[in-house]
Amino acid sequence: MKLSSHLARRVAAATAVAGAAILIPAVALAAPGRAAAPQASAPGCTASQVQPWLGLPGSGTAGSTFYQLEISNVSSRTCTLLGFPGVAAIGPSDVQLGSPAGRDSGTPARLITLAPGATSHVELQITDIGVFPPQKCHAVTALGLNVIAPNDFRFHEIMFDFRACSNRGPVFLHVSPTAAGTGIPLFTN
Repeated sequence: MKLSSHLARRVAAATAVAGAAILIPAVALAAPGRAAAPQASAPGCTASQVQPWLGLPGSGTAGSTFYQLEISNVSSRTCTLLGFPGVAAIGPSDVQLGSPAGRDSGTPARLITLAPGATSHVELQITDIGVFPPQKCHAVTALGLNVIAPNDFRFHEIMFDFRACSNRGPVFLHVSPTAAGTGIPLFTN
C-alpha cells in the first residue's frame, strides 16, 4: 500500500507529536530550562530557533478545554519573545479553518528571554464549538494548529485533531501572552 505524501506527512507528524507529548514534558520538568536574565541585545526568537509543542492533557471546563502551548528555544543562542503567538486551526492541505485565535488581554505582555534549552508557555483555550450557531460555524474536524512565535512570521504545524469552525467569524481559539517557564498541564493557568 502506497501512502500519499500528505497522509505520510500526517502519520509522521502524529507519531512525532505522540512521542513529544510523552518525552518533552518529562525532560522539561526533569531539567527545566531557565529563562535567561533580560538582555537588551538578545534578538527576537525566529521560527528556526523555537519549537512549539502542546502539553497534554488539556484541562476541561464548561464549554472550553485549556492546553499549555509550550515554545522551547532549540537553538544555541539566547533570544526573546514578546506578546502573543499567532495560532490558527488547519484542515486538509494546511488550509486555515475559521478565524485566528483571539488574544486574552487581561494579562500584560512581558519580554521573555529564552536561554538555549529554555521553554516558555502560553495558555491555549479551545472553545466547544457547540456554543456557536451551526450556520455561522459550519463545524469540521481540524487536523492541527499553525503556531507563529511572537516576533516572527513563519509557522510551525502541531498535528492535533479537534472540532473547529470552518467559517470565519466565531472565535473558538484564544491565547494568553507568552509567559516564562514550562506550563504544567492541569496545573498552570
